Amino acid sequence: MTRHWEQRCDQVVLPARSNQALALGQVARAFLQGKFGPVDPLVVEQLERFHTDALVCGISALAWKTNAPNVLRREAFQYPRPQGQGALLLGSSQPVAAEKAIAANCAATREWDANGTNFGYNPQRGHCAGEFGHNDFYPVVQAAAELSGANGEQLVRGLLFLDEIRARLAEVFPLRKYKLDHVLHGAVASAVVYGAMLGATPQQIESAVGTVVAHYVPFRAIRAGEQLSDSKGASAALAAETAAVSVHRAMLGYRGPADVFRNPQAVFRLFEPSDEGQSPFDLVLTVQGTDFAIMGMHFKLGLYEHQSAGALSALIELLGKHPSLLSEGPEAIEQVEVVIYEPAYGIICDPAKRDPRTRQSADHSLYYLVARTLAKAFQGQGATWEQLMLLPEDYTPQALHDPLTRTLMDRVVLRHGGPQYDQRYPEGIPTSLRIRHARVGTVESGLVMFPLGHARNQQGEFLQVLRTKWIRLAGYATDEPQELLERFSGLWHKSAQEVAQLYDFPWRLHAQKEVLPED
Repeated sequence: MTRHWEQRCDQVVLPARSNQALALGQVARAFLQGKFGPVDPLVVEQLERFHTDALVCGISALAWKTNAPNVLRREAFQYPRPQGQGALLLGSSQPVAAEKAIAANCAATREWDANGTNFGYNPQRGHCAGEFGHNDFYPVVQAAAELSGANGEQLVRGLLFLDEIRARLAEVFPLRKYKLDHVLHGAVASAVVYGAMLGATPQQIESAVGTVVAHYVPFRAIRAGEQLSDSKGASAALAAETAAVSVHRAMLGYRGPADVFRNPQAVFRLFEPSDEGQSPFDLVLTVQGTDFAIMGMHFKLGLYEHQSAGALSALIELLGKHPSLLSEGPEAIEQVEVVIYEPAYGIICDPAKRDPRTRQSADHSLYYLVARTLAKAFQGQGATWEQLMLLPEDYTPQALHDPLTRTLMDRVVLRHGGPQYDQRYPEGIPTSLRIRHARVGTVESGLVMFPLGHARNQQGEFLQVLRTKWIRLAGYATDEPQELLERFSGLWHKSAQEVAQLYDFPWRLHAQKEVLPED
């Protein structure tokens, strides 16, 4: 078969003039088979952190009885399969149809919007499209591993390469610019890796990718409106489900559109016209060494929209430096001003977000996120990341309408910083915060570029804060969160049987006083 890619040291290049859909299948199969060599242990370690992060987000969302994950879970249980012919739901021993397990599990991992993020920014390669993306799709690889009998190394390779594909696509094609949702990149990556792990041929993988891109393109209408719906959180889940279905159909003989990246009627060339016979971009994938996309991704240290991390970091830092800010009571806080960049200003600073009534809206309201964090400090919870971490209980009806939080929201002023801020994103998360206090006066954070959890700020207290997040989220579902974390560790060395049973663990519902609002 003609090779549609070129290897250059630790990378492979899929040129714009080539059939990139077919090449993705060829490269994925080779990577999963270890033909490019070993994976650096530092990369495996970082991948494992993001994987654990996603799974504890998922099981805690189920424990809190969040709506979409549990609806899709109930649906999945209607499609039972014999052992070895299906995939497990998180915290279950009953196999179900793989695509249904994928939908339910991806919805759970994504529901909190608290898992990892990539910004689509790679100036070293000149690939700076700046599309967002998240580690939502790991259950796709887990389902493929269960169906194929993969061992730990094969599982890790699949997880790593799915993130590699979707994150590199995010560097070269800005979906949001055309009102398309970022999960399309994840759907393409899911079809490629799921197919490769199941033994699909490159042509079958190409067919599945073509089907996804031609038939299942999600628009940002899923996250439109003043109060966000389940569609926002479940977008990755439904995209992943269509990817798996497309692979299974292709392996049965269904022929989807070929060479879809160069198709002038598909979204890529339709929105970014290119010369005849070329896609709009070269695609560069790392296949060995340490320059995998996972190494440049960012962690969230709680439940908040990732673009608010700079403001939260600035606030927590000021509270730590100036404890007297809390000594006079909340009435002494006269104003909290945040200056931020676009696109954050348009997404989380919309004046409509001054009155969030659902968690999905509150965690995308910088008014709420700043005020809630400050309210927790005044309520005696401390002044560090670990103490002020935003968690599910910060989005209950009681928290959303907490009088102190609402009072402080009225004192939050959000401003667009203009070009001097905009040009610094997505290299960092350029934000500054100023507190005007009746006795202390005005204190300022200065410009925050790399808040804790950012890929360029994962030193010092970062690992401890991240582990605290895991323990607290896992603790909603089990009295032994440490055991759950150990279950998700050491992936590379797990046997095929251990991989097949990775999601088979006991858990319980969280006995919260109030469930989260659904509308």
